[in-house]
Amino acid sequence: MTTPTHDSDAYVRELEEFRSEKDAFFAHSPQSPIPHGLRHGAFSGLSYYPPDQAFRVTATLTPFAQRATVTLATSTGEPRQQVRYGELRFVIGTAELRLAAFTEPRERVIRELFIPFRDATSGHETYGAGRYLEVEVAPHDETVTLDFNLAYNPYCAYNEAYTCPIPPAENTLPIAIAAGERVWDEH
Repeated sequence: MTTPTHDSDAYVRELEEFRSEKDAFFAHSPQSPIPHGLRHGAFSGLSYYPPDQAFRVTATLTPFAQRATVTLATSTGEPRQQVRYGELRFVIGTAELRLAAFTEPRERVIRELFIPFRDATSGHETYGAGRYLEVEVAPHDETVTLDFNLAYNPYCAYNEAYTCPIPPAENTLPIAIAAGERVWDEH
């Protein structure tokens, strides 16, 4: 998906096209996390919140002076090493929020941040273990766009065969992020 424009109608069309492509991938691709028996006719697509630009925000990115490698818990108990890269600070409504952003330990040039998070919808309207965002970043970026309309469930939400990092406690938001993928209850 290309970077959405500021035009609301164009943004919604691009987001809906992205979602349609993802649903087609999940329904037909051999790499789909949807169990084979639930694809091809039985799979009618993922459940999403309606697009809402209030959940597309600019965040200040402050890299940590000491980028420690940490172990994130996973859905299968296998530890996953990640580097705590930096802190993202942003506002949604009147709430001042922050999330830690992570990278892979072997990355020398950071091009993408991994942001696992939980919020007040987790376990009710969205997958209980949390959702993910990924954000492109260039060296020396001081701000990034967090588009929670692109928040997605980890593959383990669809298939227990996958190992998925669980968001750390520090990445639990005290508000509801009613954007992105909702819980999948077709299985």
